Amino acid sequence: MTNENSMPLPPKTCSVDRLVTLPDDVDKVLEGIKTATRRNGRYADIGEIMELKDKKFRIDNVYKQKLGELTDEDGKREGYESLEAYKESILSIHPGMPWLPEMEVWVHEFSALE
Repeated sequence: MTNENSMPLPPKTCSVDRLVTLPDDVDKVLEGIKTATRRNGRYADIGEIMELKDKKFRIDNVYKQKLGELTDEDGKREGYESLEAYKESILSIHPGMPWLPEMEVWVHEFSALE
């Protein structure tokens, strides 16, 4: 499996069914507000199907990104009004976690299948 940059992806560290689990996030995906999620590990392959409440979503892209590279547009794809709102949410979910600009996360972008 390769991403947009044609780089081979390392093995997954978790399964696609664990990619989006928080009820608010599930609702945002189902409403079409959230089209990406970031994780410390790789949870899905490109082309893999994620199922949430009987709706299916295709994983369109998987790639690494540094927290310092995130934009307001990335925050919106995560289902928030801005990058700052996304950052506040993440830090509230993970108390004590620092937001380090050089820290890399795995971006998983997806779209609804209908």
